[in-house]
Amino acid sequence: MSRKRNQHVVPHPSGWAVKAECAERASSVHRTQQEAISRGREISRNQSAELLIHGRDGRIRERDSHGRDPFPPKG
Repeated sequence: MSRKRNQHVVPHPSGWAVKAECAERASSVHRTQQEAISRGREISRNQSAELLIHGRDGRIRERDSHGRDPFPPKG
């Protein structure tokens, strides 16, 4: 069984890339960040993983969790 890997949306010379955590190569490259986010969400939902969206500066600007959270917020 494969281990679920968080997906990252990162800047790429050709636009924006969706890249699995610890992967050397991008799983997909897109012209816009929104296209990359949509694809990253699809992958992370299928794997019950987390999507981390980076800005142009490389810093994480948003997170989107699709797995079972062991520490869900109280509310």
